Amino acid sequence: MQRRHFVGGLAASAALQTLFGHAAGAATLETLGKPQPFDYAGLKGRARELAARAYQAPPTTLPPAIDSLDWDQHQAIRFRPEHALWRDDRLRLQAQFFHLGLFFKSPVRIHELVDGQARELAYDPSMFDYGKSGVQGSQLPKDLGFAGFRLNFHTDPERDICAFLGASYFRAVGGQWQYGLSARGLAIDSGLPRPEEFPNFVSFWLEKPAQGASSITVYALLDSPSIAGAYRFLITPGDTQVMDIDAALYPRKTIERLGIAPLTSMFQTGENDRRMANDWRPEIHDSDGLQMFTGEGEWIWRPLNNPRTLRFNAYKDLNPRGFGLMQRDRDFDNYQDDGVFYEKRPSLWVEPKAGWEAGSVQLIEIPTVDETFDNIVVLWNPDRAPQPGEELLFSYRLHWGAQPAVPPMARCLATRTGLGGIVGQARKHFSWRFAVDFAGGDLGLLGPKAKVEAVVTASRGKIEITSARPLLAINGWRAMFDVVPPPDEEPIDLRLFLSSAGQPMSETWLYQYNPPPLAERNLA
Repeated sequence: MQRRHFVGGLAASAALQTLFGHAAGAATLETLGKPQPFDYAGLKGRARELAARAYQAPPTTLPPAIDSLDWDQHQAIRFRPEHALWRDDRLRLQAQFFHLGLFFKSPVRIHELVDGQARELAYDPSMFDYGKSGVQGSQLPKDLGFAGFRLNFHTDPERDICAFLGASYFRAVGGQWQYGLSARGLAIDSGLPRPEEFPNFVSFWLEKPAQGASSITVYALLDSPSIAGAYRFLITPGDTQVMDIDAALYPRKTIERLGIAPLTSMFQTGENDRRMANDWRPEIHDSDGLQMFTGEGEWIWRPLNNPRTLRFNAYKDLNPRGFGLMQRDRDFDNYQDDGVFYEKRPSLWVEPKAGWEAGSVQLIEIPTVDETFDNIVVLWNPDRAPQPGEELLFSYRLHWGAQPAVPPMARCLATRTGLGGIVGQARKHFSWRFAVDFAGGDLGLLGPKAKVEAVVTASRGKIEITSARPLLAINGWRAMFDVVPPPDEEPIDLRLFLSSAGQPMSETWLYQYNPPPLAERNLA
């Protein structure tokens, strides 16, 4: 998916909304059929029954007028705010809907849930303004359906707080009202040498909030060739938006790589990786690193890269305390993009609650030539492969915001790399320099004569010219070292932390360095 365009489209589609509350001419949404009892236990039973049957792919055939839409034409279709769900009820939340077309060809069923009774919402062409799309709404079938939905909060009804659209993808914002990376309900076989499977949310149930409530519960039914599942989201907007998620999964078959709480982002270039620095902007990324809080209590920072070839890393853990893709660099000057504002992109932190035992946080980095494609995937993979007929229960909490989880010790603020060696002296061999900046934690307690050591280890090659010194510009410390790689191009895993008198002073910095080909190892 061309995610830059998708994010911009969400912002544009929200621009026509008006203030919450009663509006003249507000429309009543039509429903289909009689109310049906609904609860989460019943949804889990439905998912279990679905998994026991052969998979049936969702329909993807659209009317020619919709199927032929290009990007601009599809974006010209706008939801009419007066048709929003709960428009006349003076609630703190409302729901609006996305039209099918372009990338979104499979309709999803959307229900309103009130007092334990669910009724499916009916699609009506009059709910949309077709603008310059060239589509005649009156000629569309009444059962066309919706592509997804978005939620609006009363504090700023002109911008949506989250959106569920496409497969099992969803996005949310924090207090800076900026979309960025995505989450998914589930990932199947990501990063394997075969096509990835993308499960779909095929039905949603939106529970009507109580008067004055600032949270909403959303239920979803997931289906794919390998698995079916039931989801419950408790969504609470805020400066850091929180989603409490319960998932019940029912495999149809053995799954080689199950991805729980998968996150998807984009990294093209940053101060640590200039391989694709062919743009006038200094840095281009939605996220700049993977942050982990292990079951043993270690905080880890792994800067992201845009590699030459697909890279896969697995970080084993038992009962992890958290992981997420973060955008730590929040300085506009480092991006210079006044159109999409990368410095405002949210970070996303996964906080496990139940069902997480032995497994690994897995990071997949895919080469990308520009910013229009997501190329970073992070997920939790249980050690034990799911088997057909099982019930797998997971619960976790997602935190969307600028700084949703801050380590208590000094944290890495920047990683910079370049040619190694000593300035002014002729280089006799190739080496690669790493300069890693830390600030925060207990570094401020160090006296002027305190000794700080950069503890560096490498899986291969030789470490030389190691140093650690104060960096007053950030009120922190800078660790520096060179890596002399072997003559091959195999990756080198690096590990670094700051220590004083035997006490760790910083989180652990991890990095995977891929040495360039011998022909590119220039000494100047």
